[in-house]
Amino acid sequence: MLIRFDGRTAIVAGAARGIGQAIARSLANDGARVFACDLLVDEVVPIAGRMNGAGEIIAAKVDVTDESSIADLVRAAGGSADILVYVAGGVRGQKPQPIEEVPADDFDAIVDVNLKGAFLFAKAVAPGMKSKGRGRVITISSRAGLATSLTGIQSYAAAKHGQIGLVKQIAQELGPFGITVNSIAPGFMATSPDYERQWNNWPPEFRENFVNTIATRRMGVPQDIADAVTFLASDYASWITGQTIAVTGSPLV
Repeated sequence: MLIRFDGRTAIVAGAARGIGQAIARSLANDGARVFACDLLVDEVVPIAGRMNGAGEIIAAKVDVTDESSIADLVRAAGGSADILVYVAGGVRGQKPQPIEEVPADDFDAIVDVNLKGAFLFAKAVAPGMKSKGRGRVITISSRAGLATSLTGIQSYAAAKHGQIGLVKQIAQELGPFGITVNSIAPGFMATSPDYERQWNNWPPEFRENFVNTIATRRMGVPQDIADAVTFLASDYASWITGQTIAVTGSPLV
């Protein structure tokens, strides 16, 4: 199965690290012009430029919680995109606390970057995709959107569950315009400082046995998620929408 994105524009929101970088590289290596954006744009700059697969990565700064910042980014991309991949999220440096001790602002901060940002980006690209009569919107949710969260953070599980609900709803709305909307739910990967901290805080015996809880007996890597994105972004996935694909190495999430 040969998949190419020549002549197509992609936006990868949350491209500074790990999964986001892998997705941006993969799409560009398959010919796409990729706007790889993040608030931490300095971490995106090193991967910018022309790729061997003839695509290109353009580094851009964006605040995914700011509608005007997103609008500026979409304008820079030509007013729309053929592919949107929303990767931004995470736990914003927070640690698990008993629910009665969680400040409301901390809850909002995680919901804003994981859920509201996905909504704002989908809102921004929808008009252009409608005018073209096609489009792909893909969110990177989490196993925590299908079960409880290993982070132990209430707002993270709530936001990821909400993101999956958003995907289902807008898939129904945008389907008549040739736009598919799907989500990928990765298993745990220590791909950012927050998740490295989470991994290191687990008891040694838990870490040592973790891989044995995975059916494939290996930890996932960012490229596993990028490969799933490639398929969902392609024409081969034109009759798949409103779905969440668990990429966890196991049949159970």
